[in-house]
Amino acid sequence: MLRIRNIKVSVREDCDLNIKAAEILRCRKEDINSLRIVRRSVDARKKDDILYVYTCDVSLDRKKEELVFRRKRPNVEKTVNAVYRQPNLADIPEKRPVIAGFGPAGIFCALVLARAGARPIVLERGSDADTRKTKVEEFRKTGRLDSECNVQFGEGGAGTFSDGKLTTGVNDPRIPFVLRTFADHGAPEEITYDAKPHIGTDVLTRVVVSIRKEIERRGGTVLFDTKLSGIDAEDDRIAGVRAAGKNGAEERIDTDTLILAVGHSARDTFSMMNGMAISMEPKPFAMGVRIEHKQEWLDRLQYGGMRKYLPAADYKVNCKTGDGTGVYTFCMCPGGYVIAAASEEEGVVTNGMSNNARDGENCNAALLVTLHPEDFPYDGPLGGVRWQREIEHDCYVAGGSNYHAPSQTVGDFLNGRKTVEFGDVKPTYIPGVTGSDLNVILPEVLTGRLKEAITELDGKLPGFAYDKAVLTAPESRSSSPVRIVRNTDSLESVSVNGLYPCGEGAGYAGGIMSAALDGIKVAEAYILKKIGGTA
Repeated sequence: MLRIRNIKVSVREDCDLNIKAAEILRCRKEDINSLRIVRRSVDARKKDDILYVYTCDVSLDRKKEELVFRRKRPNVEKTVNAVYRQPNLADIPEKRPVIAGFGPAGIFCALVLARAGARPIVLERGSDADTRKTKVEEFRKTGRLDSECNVQFGEGGAGTFSDGKLTTGVNDPRIPFVLRTFADHGAPEEITYDAKPHIGTDVLTRVVVSIRKEIERRGGTVLFDTKLSGIDAEDDRIAGVRAAGKNGAEERIDTDTLILAVGHSARDTFSMMNGMAISMEPKPFAMGVRIEHKQEWLDRLQYGGMRKYLPAADYKVNCKTGDGTGVYTFCMCPGGYVIAAASEEEGVVTNGMSNNARDGENCNAALLVTLHPEDFPYDGPLGGVRWQREIEHDCYVAGGSNYHAPSQTVGDFLNGRKTVEFGDVKPTYIPGVTGSDLNVILPEVLTGRLKEAITELDGKLPGFAYDKAVLTAPESRSSSPVRIVRNTDSLESVSVNGLYPCGEGAGYAGGIMSAALDGIKVAEAYILKKIGGTA
């Protein structure tokens, strides 16, 4: 098989890639037995001639393939695919491993363990996807929050109610496995090759259900509305866990393995860990606001007159403030909505989401300030958690104590005026917003740096500082402010053998893809420890 890179096609062109490949290889279209898209990106440097750029794998008959390869065509090489092969158990373990949390880390950890024959038991404090969707919608409409089932907790984790963005800054051979798994379970095939793959909230909720059903078919058990309520340790080893259902009654599960994939919002679990003297430490994280613009502005800016041929545009920008602090955009949602993402009573949290079509009127992104433990006003492993909670409560009060969020136009924010009227960019946050002055609600360590960054980023993305753009606060759950310390090799807690801190909540990931990858790595570590495993 041959890999052809840098196949350029105008976005206006209805192109047969087989013809393009045949032209590059100098063979007939009929000589091509198969063609598979490996990667697709957009080259928008020339606004009057925007291109799709493809990398494709092409199969010819063996003799023809060798002949073509010897011609040494530019951008043509032999395909070398790194296929992910998970380790497998030789014997089924007597004690089933327990996974706390069914977000991306928990899902992929459970899937790998189930495929290996380990029959994992998953405890998920929230509800199944269908029940969860109903509760999230009820909260948005009525302001009645279920603190155990919401945007943060439930089947699929927090990432389910975002954009289903599958980008990551790491290079890992497990990435194609994750993308292929999503596609096999109902995600669009293009996620396996798009440079910026996304699934969309409306599709992702169905995909995670399909993966869960495979886990169950392979012997795994997923218990919804069931929270990890206690950990039994003997001689610094996991001896069992306790799980509490809706009625609060506890059941003990005999196990020697607990994989802690609880997500970044399981603050009660962090407190339990801290009370057990399990080694934890504060870690850098980020907080800020959601910023909304008209999607039409971004499409015009990025694509010019070619925008009608392309999907909704996105952006990713960053800068450093005068004191060297990083400010950046994260979880950018084209054609999306700012959503209510609280998981605790009397606290406001924002996030962003898009459906697969990305056809909303606005685009939004988290605009975040990087914070280090020395920035925290509170000491200790949970100092960042305490600060998050304080800011979320302040925003709850400022919004009207009804889960409305404080919101302000960019122009008013930069000039220190309370917003009393919004312009052409209408806030999308539901259940609603309250015009406010974020300068008096958020700490100056955030507002000062955000002001500086907005002006700076306008130079990179003209219109970013548009005075009618909207800021809604707070974006406080972009990552975990806590790290549960684990050994580099075994991935087990340095304090308790058989306890595996995993994913975003434990401080080892940031986003759907990196959390899924960490879940796989922890599953591999468990299998290899059991040593019936073979790599």
